[in-house]
Amino acid sequence: MSKGFASNLRMTLLAAGVLVAFCAVGVRLVYLHVLDREELLKFVDKARRQIVVEHARRGALLDTKGNVLATSRSYIVLGADPEMLREEDTAKWGDLARLTGINFLELDRTLRTSMAAAKLARAATDPATKAKRVRYVKLADEVDERIYDAIADLGIRGVYGTRGYKRVYPGGQLAAHVLGYINKENTPVTGAEKHFDLFLKGQDGWIESERDGHRRELAQFRTREVQPVDGYDVVLTIDSVVQNIIERELATIAAKYGPKFATIIVSDPQTGAILGMANYPSYDLNNFAKAPLDHQRNNAVTDVIEPGSTFKIVAAGGALNEGVVTPFSTFDCDQQTVFVNGKERKLPKEDHPMGVLNVAQIVGKSSNRGAAHLAMKLGDQRYYEYVKAFGFGEPTRFGLGGEVRGLLEEPKRWDGLTITRMPMGHAVAATPLQIHMAMSAVANGGALLRPQIIREVRDQQGNLVRAIAPEKRAQVLKPSVAAELAHMLHGVMQEGGTGAGFDVEGFEIAGKTGTTQKIVDGRYVNNRHVASFVGFFPASRPQVVLSVIVDDARVPGGTAYGRAVSAPAFKSVAEQLIQYLEIKPVAPTRNMLALTGGVR
Repeated sequence: MSKGFASNLRMTLLAAGVLVAFCAVGVRLVYLHVLDREELLKFVDKARRQIVVEHARRGALLDTKGNVLATSRSYIVLGADPEMLREEDTAKWGDLARLTGINFLELDRTLRTSMAAAKLARAATDPATKAKRVRYVKLADEVDERIYDAIADLGIRGVYGTRGYKRVYPGGQLAAHVLGYINKENTPVTGAEKHFDLFLKGQDGWIESERDGHRRELAQFRTREVQPVDGYDVVLTIDSVVQNIIERELATIAAKYGPKFATIIVSDPQTGAILGMANYPSYDLNNFAKAPLDHQRNNAVTDVIEPGSTFKIVAAGGALNEGVVTPFSTFDCDQQTVFVNGKERKLPKEDHPMGVLNVAQIVGKSSNRGAAHLAMKLGDQRYYEYVKAFGFGEPTRFGLGGEVRGLLEEPKRWDGLTITRMPMGHAVAATPLQIHMAMSAVANGGALLRPQIIREVRDQQGNLVRAIAPEKRAQVLKPSVAAELAHMLHGVMQEGGTGAGFDVEGFEIAGKTGTTQKIVDGRYVNNRHVASFVGFFPASRPQVVLSVIVDDARVPGGTAYGRAVSAPAFKSVAEQLIQYLEIKPVAPTRNMLALTGGVR
């Protein structure tokens, strides 16, 4: 055989080897593309397909004049894919650290550690280890978009950002208990944020497409693109200026008396719109995680107190409305007992002898026994029905949740003293908002309204989506009776009344003081009180209802009477509201001294 040619055996072996190799390739192709095609396509799709969520911007919370109370600020979450990082980009890591404010040594350690881990995972033969490959490491939580643009210009492969939104409250603690907040999981927790979430949250969009080996989108393979729909803006009835006024007043009360809690509410009596609602203690919405849960409670609707003498409007209003008395009907308020339906009833104590008083004087001087006489004129069942009609014993249906019903027993559960004690605000418990709305019913002509906190909903272009109308719950008093009672409450501010000295001349302040002993260990105690002043102005054409309720104020060497603690705050706020809301003085239309019988 010539040495220039291979033997037939070698040629045969070589041909057989090539044929086997091609057969193996063919078998493998059949396996990949026919037999195991569906299973393998799942892995391919998983590797190449991507769904990118486009987050919607949450709508803003605005005050009644359009000022921003809560808004969403966009930011970038900066991260890196360890498998995409390159050694040649390490020189740029110093600039990355400078732009993000991250310590360079810390950044360098994080990236190098993650790169090494990615390399080991790729080289591993154990399937479990391969499955644990890390494709993302967070570098910074909140990066400004302009800074992110500068980071992108560095051209560091594998470093990328994801857009998100952070809730921001420009006013800090302003209206904290009304607004509520969004937690770190982007979940609304309390207040308007939670209860109007349907309007605010919007609808996230998404993009379905494919990506290449460098995690870059292959736009030509997009199969679906859904644009995000931003949330609506919600306009509240709150007025930022009014809210600021009452929060400053609460700060003064807190510094002076250190109460357990204090609440101030301001509303429009004609619509029930809440212009301001503030509580002490409060907290900063931007730092909610640092606030004790106790501080986050909206005491105006979650806490109950005995209303005290502010509750006397129920007995007076009901008796006048039923026609069982007139403003000039008289009662002996020095009597200690009275016979009703053949039963002797013991009347409550008075702070000092009252003598014979007419109905207007009973209201003005805040007579406990006089209020009991008025309730007994109505009888247990009718009086109970008026208490219910004024909104006690059931929620006001305030739109922000967390509200309690208060405490009001049916007449069949009353003992022999209830009809004489409830008219002075004992044997019943109510929230500050319930007390406030009851007084509002007197101010607006006898209608019990639902407290309104949302005025309207707008889209991102400012177009009206939905307007919220005032809602009437019940007609408690005849308009003429409500007006009569309003003038009597103005008499409270006259000389001899419990609110004397706290009137604002020319503006007809109408109101009622309240001082309630607190129950400790099942008994009333003499050194713990709830002080209240609830009223409205001007009495003849009410424009503002204002409540100041202070629980457990500490008065050194004295008693926390409503007149001493709450009335001065009421007057201070009233004077500021008169100026801000441009309320005009009222010319005298009636001689209150004639109505009150010349109380001195």
